Parts: sequence; structure tokens; C-alpha cells
Amino acid sequence: MSNTKLGLLVFWPAFWTGFPFKLAIGLLVLAAGLHPWEGTGLAFLLGLSIPIDIWALGLCARTVFLERLRVEPQPGLGLNLWWQWTILNVMYLPVLYFIMGAVVSTAKSATASTIEFLKEHLIPGLPIAEQITIELVMWGSVATVALIILTLGWLYGLGAITQRHVRASPQVTASYQEVVHRWDLMRVPADQPLFLMAFTGAGVVLVFMFWGFLPVTTPHPHEDYEYLDSGEEKPVKPAKAITRMENVLTRATSALEDLEKTEGKGRKAVKAKQEAGSGKGGDEPTGGKAKGKKVTMGADGHSQEQEHSQGDRQH
Repeated sequence: MSNTKLGLLVFWPAFWTGFPFKLAIGLLVLAAGLHPWEGTGLAFLLGLSIPIDIWALGLCARTVFLERLRVEPQPGLGLNLWWQWTILNVMYLPVLYFIMGAVVSTAKSATASTIEFLKEHLIPGLPIAEQITIELVMWGSVATVALIILTLGWLYGLGAITQRHVRASPQVTASYQEVVHRWDLMRVPADQPLFLMAFTGAGVVLVFMFWGFLPVTTPHPHEDYEYLDSGEEKPVKPAKAITRMENVLTRATSALEDLEKTEGKGRKAVKAKQEAGSGKGGDEPTGGKAKGKKVTMGADGHSQEQEHSQGDRQH
């Protein structure tokens, strides 16, 4: 078996075996008001993660040795793998971090130069959305390939360390059924009621610790919040409260009635003004007609006088 495959076969199940316990510890740290990614919370989480990692590595490595490689795991395999893998991680992971940073920065600068060339010479009107997509694909693909290569190198180192323990372990002489029975017992002990009681008791203790660590006032006000001293609250007397409400309702009713009366008087005044305006408008046409009649009558009388004067002259 290759070193990369062996490292992946041991690391991946060991990680997911210990992750739930680390998650529970992280929740307890958060409930206690600490951050598990900085300061005291980080130190507390890392300190409790050490025995979990040793147990998970020992369990998963023994299973791989028995099931896949058919060799007898040595005593203290989990502890030996843990401190050797820790030394490799301390040496390799910082190098991986700096290499990835350099690769990403170089890829981004090269991508920016390429995009500028495209906008100046080939695609002058390159839209913003397409530009962002091209940039992400260009430098993201380079960074992804570099991360995969570095991760494979890290797994190769883990597998090389594990391969040394494989070579130092003797071959298993038992039958396949006996080997299967052994790795089953590594996960579920023979005394299953005792295991169930211990697991349940640990869960109950963690739950009580979680609720005990939580602050009393949750959610609590911000530190800058200013509390207003409203004084002591007086006891509420139902009879006085009902009387006060009745007085308020009575005043409101009388105010509404006054408003209705005022509106009624205003409406009557508006109607009276409208009627007076309509009466003045009716007198004006009759006066005009009378004036017209006087004018016509004046004109007829003048014509009759002219006729009489002419007749007198003829006589």
C-alpha cells in the first residue's frame, strides 16, 4: 500500500472519530464565555484534544492494521503515531501555509495582468460579472491544484511514518473471523450495558455543565447600555384603575359630542351662505329684463312721437 493511501486511511477516520468530542468541548468553552479559537479557550481546547487524538489514532490505526494490512498492531500505537505526526505537522503545515500564500498572491497578480491585457487589446467592453468569473477561475484553479499537491505531500509524510510501524509489526496468524471479532471489540466492548451507562452518564454531565456555564441573563444587554432607574413600582389597584378609565372615557365622549355640535353649526352656516348667494343671483336677471323692457318702451314712444309730429306737419 502506498504511503499517501495509508496516511489517508488512518487520518480520515481518526479525524471524524474525535471530531464530535472536540465539538462538544468547543460548545462548553463557548458557553463559558471563552472563544475556542483564541487565548485561553484555544489552549483549553488543544489541551483536551490531545487524549482524544491519541485514542482516535490508536483505534483507527489498529483497525487499519488488522483489516487492511493483516498485521498485529504494537502496544502504544496511538501515542507513538500522535507525537510523530505532531512533529511532522509542526514542521510541514507552516511551510504549506506560506507556500499557499505565495501561490495565491502570484496567481492573483498574473490574473490581473491578463485581465488588463484582455480589456485593452481583445475585449474592450468586458462586463464586470464576466471579469470576476474569469479572475476566480484563473487564480482559483491554480490555488486548488497547489493545495491538492501540498495535501498529498502531507498525507505522504503521515503514511511514511505509519509505514514504519507496519514494517515493525508481525503478521496476524489468526483467522479472518477472529480478526473481525477483535476490531469489533475495539469499538464496542463486551460489557455493553456498562458502556451504555458510561456513555449516557457522560452525556448527562456534559449537558449539566453546558447549562451551568451559560450566563444567567441570556440574552444579556450590551455593556454600553444605560439602565434607567424608574423607581419602585406601585401596586396596581383594580378599583382605582377602573374608575380612572371610566373618567377618561367620559371625557372622551363629551369631547366627541362637542366636536359633533361644532361641526353641525358649521354645516348650517355654510348652507345659509349658499342659500343667500343663490337668492342674490336670481334678482339680477329680473332687473336686467325690466331694464330691457324700459329700453324697448322708450324706443317705441320715441318712434310714435315722430309719427305724430310728421302727421301734424302734413295737416
